[in-house]
Amino acid sequence: MAEPVTTITASVIATLAFQKFIEAGVGELAKQFTGAAISKMDELRQKIWDKLRGKSPRVDEALVKVEQGDHAALTTIARNLDVVMDDNPDFAREVQAIAQEINAGKLLDQSGMTMYVSDQARGWQTKVEGGTAYIGEQHFHEKSPQTDG
Repeated sequence: MAEPVTTITASVIATLAFQKFIEAGVGELAKQFTGAAISKMDELRQKIWDKLRGKSPRVDEALVKVEQGDHAALTTIARNLDVVMDDNPDFAREVQAIAQEINAGKLLDQSGMTMYVSDQARGWQTKVEGGTAYIGEQHFHEKSPQTDG
């Protein structure tokens, strides 16, 4: 029996489709994804264009802006894509399957990280491949129980 396709959100799908325009360009993208995955991004972007174009002037404007590197326009596209995916389950499965193929073509970061910490210093190492890294520290000091002597 085949494994079920994991549901990928409209926001993730939109980000994958327009990643070439949002990131630093194809050169940086080639460091993160295989050539096959990058060509799938083009296919996914075209499917989204075809489905969303003409829905409203605001969506058409967002489609143009995101290809000019406007990250904020991606939110408009993701919201509208989410509605279209809810209304059309076949389209949703199709774009989710393409997004899965793109994710499968993601290159693993094999770089190492080295850090030397001395003299009671503290250090943190973090690799982030998208999203936000929240790094923090908390100290809890409990009052020690007093003993009666």
